[in-house]
Amino acid sequence: MSGSAVRRAAADLLTLTIDSRRTLDDAMDTSQVFNTLEGPDRAFARAIASTALRHLGHVDLALSPLLSRPLPAVTAPIRALLRTGVTQLWLMDTPPHAAVGETVEAAKAWPEARSGGAFLNAVLRRADRERPDFSAMPIQAIWPEWLQAAFTDALGTEAADALARAQLTEPVLYLTPKSDAASVAAETGGEIVPGGAVRAPGGSIEDMDGFAAGDWWVQDVAAMIPARLLNPQAGETLIDLCAAPGGKTLQLAGAGAHVTAVDRSAARLRLLQENLGRTGLSATVVVANADEWRPQAPVAKILLDAPCSALGTLRRHPEGAWIKRDADVARFPAAQARLLESALDMLQPGGMLVYCVCTPLPAEGVDIIDAAIARNIARRVPVLPQDVPGFDHAITDKGDLLTLPGEKDDNDTFFISRLKKP
Repeated sequence: MSGSAVRRAAADLLTLTIDSRRTLDDAMDTSQVFNTLEGPDRAFARAIASTALRHLGHVDLALSPLLSRPLPAVTAPIRALLRTGVTQLWLMDTPPHAAVGETVEAAKAWPEARSGGAFLNAVLRRADRERPDFSAMPIQAIWPEWLQAAFTDALGTEAADALARAQLTEPVLYLTPKSDAASVAAETGGEIVPGGAVRAPGGSIEDMDGFAAGDWWVQDVAAMIPARLLNPQAGETLIDLCAAPGGKTLQLAGAGAHVTAVDRSAARLRLLQENLGRTGLSATVVVANADEWRPQAPVAKILLDAPCSALGTLRRHPEGAWIKRDADVARFPAAQARLLESALDMLQPGGMLVYCVCTPLPAEGVDIIDAAIARNIARRVPVLPQDVPGFDHAITDKGDLLTLPGEKDDNDTFFISRLKKP
């Protein structure tokens, strides 16, 4: 496959994510151009797109002075090719003749971009001569302004800066062992970290030792905590609400609990069922809206991984900063409060519930919990250091957990609270 086809595919992925507001995974599934690529070409197109998305705010900030008109005024295909070209030049050490030449050739083969080829060529050649100093830019400028304000208001400047720095690094691959962490570490060349996860080298997940045998599944180290805090026991009946794609369900089932996994998305639950089959674990899978569904009888333990803005997973999905708007984020708290009330309605008096969201915003986390406690429908069970090996520093003053990344931490951001029903 030609180098221009790779650049065209990378630009198509950027157009589908940024302009059509799709996730990168969805873009890769739907892009006809990308799906004509195979092997290294496919991997390189994905690398260009993901690198551009990870650094997008900085890329656009550096690109704008090189243009004769504002970047939003440039047509979407040329805008995507500009971002593709400068990402190769500035962030990927691609030889200039390839980064410029092949990207311009991609425009010539793209009917919607063909008329902008000369403009694209001129800008990319200038970009090669006038390379930016990204380290001199405000670190939070990788995000749109509304998100910078939201994170700074919620966390303070220092923590928001740390969150931005974490986004600029490739996330570590963590595996949750089905049973024997030492065996998983040995077969994958990984190392066991506090809490029992295995930090593994990168690579094709499906080709790694132990995947087909179901010895492990991929799960961020912080995402393992909610299920552990529920302290599942063999033979217990538990409910995992909003369960897809199912890593926490697998943890609960792996402990021997009888798990009912509830989610309204049949498509996402199919992935859970595939992983149950691969690992040999069992759970009852229910397609239903947790606002309306109820078990036959209240249970003693429930895990609620509520739908959220997912702003704590930008290391893995940096496009989330650009495909969401502040209005999109604002709609979650009302739904989260309803789901928490529904979950508590399914719980026995004195029963335990763990609430979690992968976002650091208080409106989706601690504010939801405080409101439930104020209504006397729940009581907080503080998280203790011995409950969370390696994450004792993440325990908040109120006894919840906020797993912000730091200099020594490589994890997604989760807010987690453990509750008891009065």
